[in-house]
Amino acid sequence: MIQLSNAEEQLMEHLWKLEKAFMKDLLEAYPEPKPATTTVATLLKRMIDKKFVAYNEFGNSREYYPLVKKTDYFAKHVKGLISNFFNNSASQFASFFTTETNLSASELEDLKKIIDSEIQKKKK
Repeated sequence: MIQLSNAEEQLMEHLWKLEKAFMKDLLEAYPEPKPATTTVATLLKRMIDKKFVAYNEFGNSREYYPLVKKTDYFAKHVKGLISNFFNNSASQFASFFTTETNLSASELEDLKKIIDSEIQKKKK
């Protein structure tokens, strides 16, 4: 899967949240200072070319929608991260993540519950 630039990811976040949006909706979703309409139009064109976004035309207006699910995009990112930086070892990644991110005991307990739940699913 092709990567998005930071600016494209930010726009994609708005589109994932809105599900479908016209240009004015996308511009409204940005905090101040808002980007120029031409900037968002350029980003949308690049994202259409990359097959991340499509649109329906209503007269002179375009309603944009995502072609890629947020979970699919970020799952691919995490898999690439594990492959490139942790010798394809999820346990090395988990070890790094849990020791280097300063998680609280409560957050670690939550992670443990998630892992235990996944272990139970795999055993079935």
